[in-house]
Amino acid sequence: MATQNFGIRGCGSAAAAGVAFAAALGVLVAQQRQSRRARLSEQQHINLANQQRLHWELLSKALEDPSLAAVLDTHDGAIPSGKYRQFLFANAVYTNALLAYRIGNVNRAELFGHLRGTVQNPIFREYWEVTRPARASLEAGSVESQVGRMMDGLINDLDEADTDEWWVVGDPPE
Repeated sequence: MATQNFGIRGCGSAAAAGVAFAAALGVLVAQQRQSRRARLSEQQHINLANQQRLHWELLSKALEDPSLAAVLDTHDGAIPSGKYRQFLFANAVYTNALLAYRIGNVNRAELFGHLRGTVQNPIFREYWEVTRPARASLEAGSVESQVGRMMDGLINDLDEADTDEWWVVGDPPE
């Protein structure tokens, strides 16, 4: 007499195929998520670069025309026009370095080294001190706030250093 096979023997291979299909589907979903994150990150970099370009265009107009620079003055005219325009340029230098870090063109240690050189300039140092109240309003966890604290620490280390070799002062972040 013949035995009827209702597919019980084939059930193992069907289950294995189902598991393989689920695993493949999981990999595909993970790849799509990673691809979506990469596109978002790329778009964020594009947006940051576009914002930086717009920022520079606005600052350029202010640097060329003192009447436009007055629109950006939050110090009630207490800073002479020529000095204020230097501060606008210092802001452009700083925001350019910050953007390079945020989009990954430089790492944190490279940013630290660049800024360590930048703060050797007394005009930049003065700009940094004058803009301290504006930085106080930054969200504590923001990239700009973290870099600002790094700058404050660097300036403090440089002021307390007992060497003229400024390029070795401070501990670059890892």
